[in-house]
Amino acid sequence: MAAHRKPKQRSLSGHTARTAATLALASAATATAFEGTGHADPKLSPSEVKAKVDELYREAEVATEKYNGAKEKADGAERALGDLRDEAARRTDRLNSARQGLGSLATAQYRTGAIDPSVQLALSSDPDEFLDRASRADRAGHRQAATVSDVQKQLRGLDQLHTEADDTLADLKSRQADLRKHKKTVTGKLGEAKRLLSRLTAEERARAAADDGRGGAGDGTDSTDRAARAASRPPAPGATKAPNSRASAAVSYAYKALGSPYVWGATGPNAFDCSGLTQAAYRAAGVSLPRTTYAQIDTGRRVSRSELQPGDLVFFYSGISHVGIYVGDGQMIHAPNPSAPVRLAPISQMPFAGAARVA
Repeated sequence: MAAHRKPKQRSLSGHTARTAATLALASAATATAFEGTGHADPKLSPSEVKAKVDELYREAEVATEKYNGAKEKADGAERALGDLRDEAARRTDRLNSARQGLGSLATAQYRTGAIDPSVQLALSSDPDEFLDRASRADRAGHRQAATVSDVQKQLRGLDQLHTEADDTLADLKSRQADLRKHKKTVTGKLGEAKRLLSRLTAEERARAAADDGRGGAGDGTDSTDRAARAASRPPAPGATKAPNSRASAAVSYAYKALGSPYVWGATGPNAFDCSGLTQAAYRAAGVSLPRTTYAQIDTGRRVSRSELQPGDLVFFYSGISHVGIYVGDGQMIHAPNPSAPVRLAPISQMPFAGAARVA
């Protein structure tokens, strides 16, 4: 039976080797290209581009609210750290004063030689004077013991204060790491949206910007051209009366902010993100709101959609990632996204998630 042998492999040389090398380089270049871009972007219609951009804006808005929350906590930790450091400095000054007092007393004792009282009595020419001195020394001894005890207490307190400051500093660093992570997410989403929008013609971009950038899907109750036309005809401020002076002041502020640019993380007075606008409007009305959408919805009293009054905060999407100020007639004023300034829009344009009355 003939033995089966593997055929001898020939080495590559000359033209064959050059061809193989060329193919290998081409393959490597192709792989590198795919690695850098993932895949070539398909040809998208303007409506598909807008849908993708709207989705990126929603994702960026979620990350923006997380950024806002992390920043609020980081700012709080930074203030707390500053307060702890100031208190530590004050306590250190008091401790140093107490130590100096102890040092002066110790010096005085050294100068007197701290002679045994019985010896001092034997050497004294005036026993009454000695007894008076002894009495004063006894009181001084008690004061010294109290001072030592106070210094020890201050040392323990200062040590605890330094521990609190270390913990607060660690918390601050953690919050700052969250800030960097959320900022990277936001800028990445917004950068991708900008790249997609750059594919559109100027006319197509203008049409996309004419919408409020929320996708137009809504909740199915009113997504017709009639709603869009209603949004383009803003009612005069006060056309629908607010229930009280604070709500009226917030609505008035929102009207004055119409046309202001959207800038993520901004709280006015010249630019806003969505929760930054509502916070600024109520700050002007003398009402303090938390920074984020998911905290603002838990402020005040929840109200149903049928109960809405001007000044109520209206929230959208399942993650409570967007907020506006209701101004009546089914409309709100909100800060949509970087492609659209602060504007009026029907609340039916987005999936309604809830409302809160804070004034």
